[in-house]
Amino acid sequence: MFEDFICRVEEAISCSGNWAEKGWPVTFGPRNVAVSSLKEAKSLPVTFLYRQEALNYWNQARLMGNDAADAGKKALDALKSGNMRAAHDALYLSQYIEKPVADNAGTWHPLYEAFTAGECGC
Repeated sequence: MFEDFICRVEEAISCSGNWAEKGWPVTFGPRNVAVSSLKEAKSLPVTFLYRQEALNYWNQARLMGNDAADAGKKALDALKSGNMRAAHDALYLSQYIEKPVADNAGTWHPLYEAFTAGECGC
């Protein structure tokens, strides 16, 4: 079971590092124009009034995803070395970083909850 949890952390690292590329449904402006990834935001016409807002949102998602992935790597190293306190702290940080987009990303919070509930076999 512990090995399964390590695999889940590895998948979460990969996933959060790609949040902006894979994206999720987000709308901008009063007309609710869907811009579901950084690529879509970059392809918007320069005249689109909410282009900068969409670019900022997806660039922020990219930065948060990378930061969460970095903390996840620390959790992975800690798990592999048996340092459960450091693993807890790093998983906490990953899910904390994810909070602004957790409803859409849903990557780290379930892992943190599983870890704190002892469901990881640690």
